[in-house]
Amino acid sequence: MTTEGERNLNRTTMMGMVVGSMVGAGIFSLPATFGNATGPFGALIAWLIAGTGMLMLAFVFQFLAVRKPELDAGIFTYAKEGFGNYLGFIAAFGFWAGSCLGNTTYFVLIKSTLGAAVPAFGEGNTIPAVIVSSIILWSIHFMILRGVKQAAAINKVVTVAKIVPIIIFIIILVFAFKKDLFSANFWGGGDYKLADVMSQVRRTMLVTVFVFIGVEGASVFSRYAKNRADVGWATVMGFLGVLCLMVLVTLLPYGAMLRPEIADLRQPSMAGVLQHVVGNWGAIFISAGLIVSVLGAYLAWTLLCAEALFTASKYDLVPKVFGRENKNGVPHIALWLTNSLVQIFLIMTIFAQYAFDLTLEMTSAMTLIPYLLVAAYGFKLAYTRETYAADPARLRNRELGFALTATLYAIFMIMAGGLEYVLLACILFAPGTLLFIFARRELKLSTFSKSELMLFIAILVGAIIGIYALATGAITL
Repeated sequence: MTTEGERNLNRTTMMGMVVGSMVGAGIFSLPATFGNATGPFGALIAWLIAGTGMLMLAFVFQFLAVRKPELDAGIFTYAKEGFGNYLGFIAAFGFWAGSCLGNTTYFVLIKSTLGAAVPAFGEGNTIPAVIVSSIILWSIHFMILRGVKQAAAINKVVTVAKIVPIIIFIIILVFAFKKDLFSANFWGGGDYKLADVMSQVRRTMLVTVFVFIGVEGASVFSRYAKNRADVGWATVMGFLGVLCLMVLVTLLPYGAMLRPEIADLRQPSMAGVLQHVVGNWGAIFISAGLIVSVLGAYLAWTLLCAEALFTASKYDLVPKVFGRENKNGVPHIALWLTNSLVQIFLIMTIFAQYAFDLTLEMTSAMTLIPYLLVAAYGFKLAYTRETYAADPARLRNRELGFALTATLYAIFMIMAGGLEYVLLACILFAPGTLLFIFARRELKLSTFSKSELMLFIAILVGAIIGIYALATGAITL
């Protein structure tokens, strides 16, 4: 239970958590990622779809925080409450593995940034880059084991380091904006039909999910809120603020460079755009801010990954061993497994042609699954009228609409990402289910219900197909 003294977070602080969770490595990569896929018109459609869908999801987090205040240990608790133990595990494992993949993108992006000055690092997926990343990975690992859990001073520096360069980037690009360039880029740099534009938009879908990961930031810590209603306000306002930043960072470069030039920029492409406008100092400025930001974000998300496994063990979704803490109060077993998985992903990037894009899109695919389950639980709650007995029908209908839209959006995004990412996700979920099986055996309980067994078999089949597709080259990394 959380004591009154621990409920000390106001709405402004929680909004900062949402902004801090969402603004990470992804925003620095947006110009080239979108430039490689589409022009301003396609980008506007992509952000309209993503913004609407994720706003609906933010509304779902908002009303669930008020209607189910006891479910405050993480987003997987909604899946467990609504759909049983195995789907609760799927949500927890998907969030954990997706976050580990997200941590891998941090390393790839840092080494790609340094690769502009140190050619041996290439695009962040060379052997020297992986070796240096591994040294940083395990250095931070052992630092955390010694009890580095609260880093308020670091978080303040990190927040400034990532927000200030983004704001300055936007201001400079506004003054450098050229209408004729923007017009030339508007339809994607060519004579495209609507069908062509929609195909372009599809290529940006998983990217938009990646940059919005963290929208649940206030909900994760909702039990510490002074007022539970503030959780929803912080989620929605933080989301809208970050959405504005994302749209501006995406669109303004089209008024400074031609789309093919933007598409050819190395990551982080924000640095390349600013370099084009103001010279070398622009690239150095953005790159320095990114490195400080990403290292700080990596520390925070490493703690969050370990906390996800730790909390899941308290809900009997993974073995109890992950609930153990060392003498410094750190969930050390969970931390070891977390960083071991990140190390495996780092090694795999050596064999990936586009390591940053792969880890980014896989992070999105894995995280969409718990988001889908949260939205579906919100829909189930409103549809069955649970907790709505004393509320007017219009409120229930409105929240039902939010949850239905968020659910359909999550399904659409998973489908838009492509079958290959579903199969790659199955390759992770299939062996990961061993954690759930061991946890159930610890409790001497039956492992699966009939419907859960069918789901596991489907995941197993998907994993086999995915491995075969990788082996035959049907899916390439």
